[in-house]
Amino acid sequence: MDLIILICNVVKKYSIIFITVFLSSCATSSIQNSLLEDNEKVIIDNNFEILEIDENEKFLDFLENDWIKTLNENPLFASYVGDKRLNGKINSNDIDQFLSERQSEIDSLNKLRQIDISKLSDDNQLNYKLKEFGLTSSIGLSDFPTYYLRLNQRGGIQSFYETGNRLVYSSKQDYLDWLSRLRQFSKNIYNAIEINKKGLSQGITQPKLVTEGVITQIDRLINVDVKNSPYLKVFLEADESLISASDKEQMIVDAKNIILNEINPAYLELNNFLKNEYISKSRESIGIGDVPGGKQYYEYLAKYYTTTELSPDEIYEIGIEEIKRIRTEMEEIIRKVNWDGDFNSFLNYLRTSPRFYFDNPDDLFNAYLIMSKTIDPLLPKIFKVFPRTPYGVIPIPDESAPFTTTAYYNSPSPGRPGYFYANLYKPESRPKYEIPVLTVHEAVPGHHFQISIAQELDNVPSFRKYQGITAFVEGWGLYSEELGEYMGIYDDPYDKFGQLTYDMWRAIRLVVDTGMHYKGMTRDEAINIFVENSAKSILDINNEIDRYIAWPGQALAYKIGQLKILELRNKAEKKLGDKYDIKDFHHEVLKRGSLPLNLLEFYIDEWINETLDS
Repeated sequence: MDLIILICNVVKKYSIIFITVFLSSCATSSIQNSLLEDNEKVIIDNNFEILEIDENEKFLDFLENDWIKTLNENPLFASYVGDKRLNGKINSNDIDQFLSERQSEIDSLNKLRQIDISKLSDDNQLNYKLKEFGLTSSIGLSDFPTYYLRLNQRGGIQSFYETGNRLVYSSKQDYLDWLSRLRQFSKNIYNAIEINKKGLSQGITQPKLVTEGVITQIDRLINVDVKNSPYLKVFLEADESLISASDKEQMIVDAKNIILNEINPAYLELNNFLKNEYISKSRESIGIGDVPGGKQYYEYLAKYYTTTELSPDEIYEIGIEEIKRIRTEMEEIIRKVNWDGDFNSFLNYLRTSPRFYFDNPDDLFNAYLIMSKTIDPLLPKIFKVFPRTPYGVIPIPDESAPFTTTAYYNSPSPGRPGYFYANLYKPESRPKYEIPVLTVHEAVPGHHFQISIAQELDNVPSFRKYQGITAFVEGWGLYSEELGEYMGIYDDPYDKFGQLTYDMWRAIRLVVDTGMHYKGMTRDEAINIFVENSAKSILDINNEIDRYIAWPGQALAYKIGQLKILELRNKAEKKLGDKYDIKDFHHEVLKRGSLPLNLLEFYIDEWINETLDS
């Protein structure tokens, strides 16, 4: 999943002490004994008795207050999850806000650790570990000044309009609130200028090629006629069952004024800075290891995204071995189709033959819709619990499609389904044999299936429903691609080759991401590894490599997560024998939501032992 919602895990401890006054009498002893429980502590001082609440209740109060704090400190996230108390607000993106959020997380972690995990129930021990994991991971990430690296051709300050497109509008006030947010947004554009000026002075910048992509996107925004501005879309498409025609027209007028007089002038100033000052002074190199502290930062990113202790060098070697394994499977497919040529000639055939491509975006989009409907009724073959939340398939916005990858997923929120976004730009570069595997990954049983089940969990703290641990989420997405085999959607050998191409793609990521950011690999060398080992189109390969350059470390999560899930499935199948059912295994993987890989292994091992003993 490429587009994933980020959640700020901030914690506020709230201690409650019940103070009860008892008369000194024979009845006191009886009452005292009836109140004592395993996790309760009573201190008697004359006639006063202090009863400390059960540790589980303290912890749950802590989580509830933490959730309220999270919503209060993150108004956009609050809107996504259906809390509209701050629906007209956005956060600043300045450095002070970054430092404030970091300190809030440090304070929260200190308070969390005042709770005695040994006194918690099994369920709450898991809640504690996940809260602690989220906080420590985020604090560790903020040790590095990541605010200097926010420029990204895949999204950022130049694509705030996408935020508005993902909100739910159920009243006139919701539209007015988005207008209010747009009025505040130009300040963040100016903040971006100041932050990147400081980045230049510190020697921490994005590579030139990343900046070039952002400049091109801003050029398109400020040069388009205002009536076609993506910032106007929300109001042009406003639901007239919620607002009157006259109110809608006034909002369009107001939005145009904000775009022309506030947002576009700010974008123009940012773009002039990027063109005239930033890009000439930013780095030619592509690896994060070339900025001050970059090697250490990447070492942390490898642990952060994989939830393991693997070093970049170890991850690189895993990638090399996976490339060899998958290449063997690909060559077997080539033999099955009786190809009269070598591996490279077969890849060239897949990239260039018109039989594998649509010549227009409508047919490509319809193929995704048909594949989604084909997969849905096949899910009961391998699952026993299903999400209730629907999903849709929609095109990636035209403004960002040329610069982004083949597809991504955006998770559901109250009143809004999940969406699988398909890239329809240059359909002649989007092969048909990728459609089954891509749909499985982004929709079902991949991201939509897993994330919706997590959001629908009962009897878990709210933060658990939205905690997206990349190695789990993307590991499951990649694991799901292999499940197409169980559902029979790869019966065509070219579709199977497409699935292997996607598996190879993620194996190559381990090599080129660590290679570029840690081992001195050039962009051309990274591209060549893709060209020589996968059937990905040249357009896709270039976009992918540039994505890894802009977003170091994230691409490591997919293959490492997938390998762990496959390892656990093989272990379960081997140990359980006749007691093994893939439906039960999948339920065990998904039923707790997103987990670090070590905790996933702990619970699968526990399930295996319980099943053997049953």
